[in-house]
Amino acid sequence: MVLFAKNLRHLRRLRGLSQELLAAELDITRARLGAYEETRSEPPLHILIRISEFFKLPVDVLIKNDLTKSGDNGFIEIGRQRVLFPIIVDRRKENLIEIVPVSASAGYLGGYNDPEYIEHLPNFSFPMFSQGKHRAFPIKGDSMLPIKSGSIIIAKFIEELSEIKDGKTYILVSERDGIVYKRVFNKIEENGTLLLVSDNKMYHPYTIPAQEILELWEFAAVINTEETSPNEVTLEQLMTKLQSMEHQLAGIKELQQ
Repeated sequence: MVLFAKNLRHLRRLRGLSQELLAAELDITRARLGAYEETRSEPPLHILIRISEFFKLPVDVLIKNDLTKSGDNGFIEIGRQRVLFPIIVDRRKENLIEIVPVSASAGYLGGYNDPEYIEHLPNFSFPMFSQGKHRAFPIKGDSMLPIKSGSIIIAKFIEELSEIKDGKTYILVSERDGIVYKRVFNKIEENGTLLLVSDNKMYHPYTIPAQEILELWEFAAVINTEETSPNEVTLEQLMTKLQSMEHQLAGIKELQQ
């Protein structure tokens, strides 16, 4: 429970609480809270749940993730619960856009809420995407033609499924399907599902239960890669292309000032 102790101390300080104040909120003694923070004692389940409810964080997040790598803005609130959402920023505290390579898509399912995993993804900045949190997902396959396999979809994070605009395209992350790029129709009120439709009519529409969605990202832009087989497009080539576009945009921005 070393991570839990570290997280408890970190979360308390983020809230600006002394041990006395937090102990009072949790209805335990200061000495007991100190023992938890210093790993001299482990909290029983009912106290873990109480701490989870106070910070609005799932118990598994409290005990499995190193939350010291995320500031208070490293979480989003969905309903009445905060969910760990790692955000990587540059030295100016501006959001960076991480790339989830095709080769790392399987690992993303296990690391999408792990600050250390997100920190090690390649990233770049794009001045035109300063509002909201964006991430880049190279896609594979021909289900969304004319967007070709190997293209990069830059997408904006969507907190609530209710924000879905029927017929718009989204990156969806789920345990069952992994990372997919589809046109989405909201059927939650009808039957609790989302209808996913491919632009390539060779692929049949299908539904996915809304509760299976781990993350939802709304299409913001597409970057086409070179006219090569998607298997020949390396991460280095993608980064080179993105960095080139970043420099061009920076130059345009300077001319406009």
